[in-house]
Amino acid sequence: MTLSFPNQSRSYDPESGRIRFWGYDRTIEVSFLLEQDALFRLYPRTEATETAILAAFDRARDRIVEVAARLYKPGRRSFYVLSAVEF
Repeated sequence: MTLSFPNQSRSYDPESGRIRFWGYDRTIEVSFLLEQDALFRLYPRTEATETAILAAFDRARDRIVEVAARLYKPGRRSFYVLSAVEF
């Protein structure tokens, strides 16, 4: 079965500079962390505020989940970090 992303929830942690979001492999929840630098690569004019960063994430969601699905390997890790180099 493929990884799916039905949950639109995401949260921003300013201390780590990452956005957390979740995918599902059947019933197994998989955590992903997107480094804010990846968003700044996609949207260079994004302000470094929580509101602006989450808005940029929402605009880029399709591309982000595409990269997340490509990096995912079942049973390998408890979470995945997506950095700017993946974009």
